[in-house]
Amino acid sequence: MRYLPFTNSDRADRQLPAPKPKLGIKPTFFSLCAIALTLTFVLNACTFGHNQSLKPLRVGITSWVGFDVVLYAQASELFKQRGLKVEFVRFDNQQDSSRAVMSDRLDAAFISVWDVMQVDADNRQPVVLMTTNISAGSDGIVAKPEINSLENLRGKRVGAKLGTVNHLILLEALKAHQIKPADVQILDYSNEVAAQKLSSEDIDAAILWQPLLGETAKTINGNVIYTTKQVDSLVIDIFMSNDRTVKAKQAELTQFILAWFDVMHAVETKPNQVFEVVAKKLGQSSASFASDYAGLKKGDIAMNQRMFQTNGRLSSAKTQIIQLLKADPRHGRVIRQDVKIDGSLVSKAMEVWKP
Repeated sequence: MRYLPFTNSDRADRQLPAPKPKLGIKPTFFSLCAIALTLTFVLNACTFGHNQSLKPLRVGITSWVGFDVVLYAQASELFKQRGLKVEFVRFDNQQDSSRAVMSDRLDAAFISVWDVMQVDADNRQPVVLMTTNISAGSDGIVAKPEINSLENLRGKRVGAKLGTVNHLILLEALKAHQIKPADVQILDYSNEVAAQKLSSEDIDAAILWQPLLGETAKTINGNVIYTTKQVDSLVIDIFMSNDRTVKAKQAELTQFILAWFDVMHAVETKPNQVFEVVAKKLGQSSASFASDYAGLKKGDIAMNQRMFQTNGRLSSAKTQIIQLLKADPRHGRVIRQDVKIDGSLVSKAMEVWKP
């Protein structure tokens, strides 16, 4: 509700002489009428504000099982039940979707912590609002048949797109096995190109994600020498926005997070139905989608509690990612030090969410 302010002169102009009573009606009657009318106006104004619909959200998304599961919220009208209208905008890569968020062409996007740490400098601040999943086997390294361990990668040619999550997966694996990044030759190839190059023996290994990881291993009769299941992975996917949008659309973003928790609850209680619905929208089999999703830790309430607690996993992951980026400058990216980890909206959603 808004009230129009009056200056002192306004009030003086409105101080008219009190009318004389007529027809035996006392002045207090008019006072009571005025109070009643005022209360009616205020109540109507409050009711109108309460019933106003939420503003639509435009959300960027790339093809990834950990993100695509949110399509269940549209198909089952979970967004509608939360009073939301959501438009998903498809991108080929997360760098483009994060740029769109920072330039206000999108309200939010599904990307990785790794990518938000490298988003182009802007006068807006990137904000991490929720964790959607953590890779736990869905990403890995596949190598030629003669390479059967990560230690054998020293001096080898590895296909990985520099500056992307695939680069992070390689750096994380090398660090876990105490191998310096400079000991490996990185060929700047995308996921699909790296798989093709490995099949044609132009490279020795490739960083891939499922289902291409397993498919390529079978095609070349090679070895999956590492997966993110072996570590508490830094391949952490998130829901992000910018500081201005968060201030302007707190209610909408909170309802989106609540709808996400609705999806996570459905994955927990009726996974077959969720996977079948989403797989149909994506044009793939339910079994294939379920298999790919099995390689993730889902972003439910328990995970988000761990990630956003004081000095929680997100804070430590941010520090570790900065260290890895600095350790291998071949990516050529500028590291964002100002990424804000804001647990206020997800905490509010966790407090009120009910199954």
